[in-house]
Amino acid sequence: MILAAGRGERMRPLTDERPKPLLEVQGKPLMQWPMEALAASGFAQLVVNTDWLGEQIATRFGPRHGACNIVYSHEGRDFGGALETAGGIVRALPLLGDVFWVLAGDVFAPDFAFSQAAVDDFVGGGRLAHLWLVPNPPHHPRGDFGISPDGLALNDAPAKHTFSTIGLYRAALFAPPYCDIPAGNPGGVRAPLAPLLRAAMADGLVSAELYQGAWTDVGTPERLAALNAEKRRPARGGPGGR
Repeated sequence: MILAAGRGERMRPLTDERPKPLLEVQGKPLMQWPMEALAASGFAQLVVNTDWLGEQIATRFGPRHGACNIVYSHEGRDFGGALETAGGIVRALPLLGDVFWVLAGDVFAPDFAFSQAAVDDFVGGGRLAHLWLVPNPPHHPRGDFGISPDGLALNDAPAKHTFSTIGLYRAALFAPPYCDIPAGNPGGVRAPLAPLLRAAMADGLVSAELYQGAWTDVGTPERLAALNAEKRRPARGGPGGR
């Protein structure tokens, strides 16, 4: 699932007439980078949620783009606004399998490998989520979560890293006792993801690892301009931290 429902307030005026995931980075829409990386690794069934100017995303990519088959969850059309991350995932849950990737369509991580080996390890481990963390960028110096010596994600730790937005999840994380929103979220409940993750972390059911490849949260026009000032690069499957 690619999260593409954000308003992109900090990117205004660039996002006044174009949704943030369609802003171009090095010659292609920002969200197209992970789409192509996922498809190159064999994950070609995509769910994309939308809100602000979401019809532009559906028009740009349609139901099929390259090797990707795309189903849209139009939160803005159905509920008048975005449902936040957990609310959006639960809304799309009937379209997802028992285990699935989730990532934000406004993060640039061109070398991240969405590998089948990572999925197999996750399935075999029995946890509810596996998160990729990154070194803290200047705009988020305190980080989000720690990592224990045995690879568990920690709410509290001496050193914290920033959540990259890339993760593997089981559908069970979005059901009781961690989430009480019915699958499909028929009521359009808005709910953040962090409380679910923190509750599952407290039960030792979330693992994590540090990814140190290229990664940018494209949250301001200045960060977008800096990326576009770099030499263009082809999408490729570098190490995903494993």
